Amino acid sequence: MKTNKIILFNPRSANGKHRIPNSILQVGASVHGKYEYVFVDGNLEANPWKIIEDYLKTGEFKYFGSTVMPGPQLRQAIPFAKKIKQLFPETFIIWGGYFASNQYKVSLDSGAVDYIINGPGDVAFPSLIEALEENKKDAIFLIKNLIYKNEKGEIVKTAVEALLDQDALPKLPYEYLNTFYPVRNYLAKTFMGNKTLSYHSSMGCPFTCSFCAVVPIYNAKWKGMSASRIYEDVKYFKDKYGIDAVEFHDNNFFTAKKRVLEFSELIMNDNISYWGEGRIDTINLYSDDELKLMRKAGCKMIFLGAETGNDAVLKQMNKGGTQSGQMIKDFVLRMKNADIIPELSFVLGMPAKTEKEVYDQILWDINFIREIKVINPNAEIIIYLFSPVPTEGSELYQQILDAGFSFPTQLEDWISPSWENFDLRKNPLTPWLKPYMIDTIKNFETVLNGYYPTVSDFRVRGLKKTILTFAAGWRYKTGIYNYPYEIKALHKLWKYRQPEIEGFYSE
Repeated sequence: MKTNKIILFNPRSANGKHRIPNSILQVGASVHGKYEYVFVDGNLEANPWKIIEDYLKTGEFKYFGSTVMPGPQLRQAIPFAKKIKQLFPETFIIWGGYFASNQYKVSLDSGAVDYIINGPGDVAFPSLIEALEENKKDAIFLIKNLIYKNEKGEIVKTAVEALLDQDALPKLPYEYLNTFYPVRNYLAKTFMGNKTLSYHSSMGCPFTCSFCAVVPIYNAKWKGMSASRIYEDVKYFKDKYGIDAVEFHDNNFFTAKKRVLEFSELIMNDNISYWGEGRIDTINLYSDDELKLMRKAGCKMIFLGAETGNDAVLKQMNKGGTQSGQMIKDFVLRMKNADIIPELSFVLGMPAKTEKEVYDQILWDINFIREIKVINPNAEIIIYLFSPVPTEGSELYQQILDAGFSFPTQLEDWISPSWENFDLRKNPLTPWLKPYMIDTIKNFETVLNGYYPTVSDFRVRGLKKTILTFAAGWRYKTGIYNYPYEIKALHKLWKYRQPEIEGFYSE
């Protein structure tokens, strides 16, 4: 066992949700038995900086690894990295996650980050530690999935590693995590169950949507664990901790139909509900009987990227071809018949040639969402504002740059409220999306969430739900969405959980 130890840090995420920190667990698995390491979870620590500082003061810790996702995690990730460089300059700071990979230039230019793991770190992280330990800096260029600055100050991106056999990877060190944080604390109550496990069963996504942060990292590659390997872990948590639900935070859980159906057969008699993310045009290839099999096995809800009902905009997003507005309508009806709730995300505010075209498309999608609700009232609707990602070389990204959009050049700017909201797709700061357009979207969303409260908020039920639906009813039926203060007041009073998806940004 090497003497220089590693700190693996999970910065606080949105609302400090207590989910198993799979990202740093996977990194821990890659060095388990080779190097000593500790976990620090910002979601469970009142003062994570003090814990980190106390570790570093011992002089035993030389490496600080952190997952860095867009949004709230930056509030701790950025200032902590800067403090470490200031107080403990000999420490190597290694970042991973979507933010680090997509915003590598601003991260490395800050001087606070030494290396970025660009994608899975199962091989890259331990190989980097070994090269640094043995002072073989010339060998770092040969390590795949890395981004760093060389001695000349030039940014180097090494070759991308092929996705590994997921079954062959070491199991996540759950028992070791238990020595720092009781695993039971991570099994949250959700609308699906009282003890919900968050789990990753695959890497990447085989598609190339031009608005997605996953695309630049995985380049349309996907690889998943076998159904038996997934079930082995789920059964472990069922037997040891009594879980009754699983959230699959894969980028695309339903890619391989055979795997999903095999898993459904395996879990059939365990009384475990499950949720995952998928694509409409992928799951639409499942037969009605296969959807019903999944439902019988516990599949209660599926998150699906509808994005828009406009076929021309789907093509602009590089999501056209197989998915269409009519397919979305047909599919939500199929889901209704299968008794699986479709959780549909829509991305509004895409760029267009004129301001009028941008706004007309927003109004068009609002009406499309209303049509979806007529077809399947149980369909959950999640509305995002389009926030660009640096998909260099794509036609959409060039269109965005031509319109005058640019990302911050200083790392600290990313923790300003406006850019945090950008990361959460709440305020995209795009020049073509005007304030009145954002008001239109947000007001409609408020009324929609009043008239159709999300089923995933187990706190707003019964009389509360009746009052909320009644208060929003006249607005929804008349299409008068402006100034819905009474609905906002009820949402605030009852701490309403607006439907959202963290799979895109989680961990």
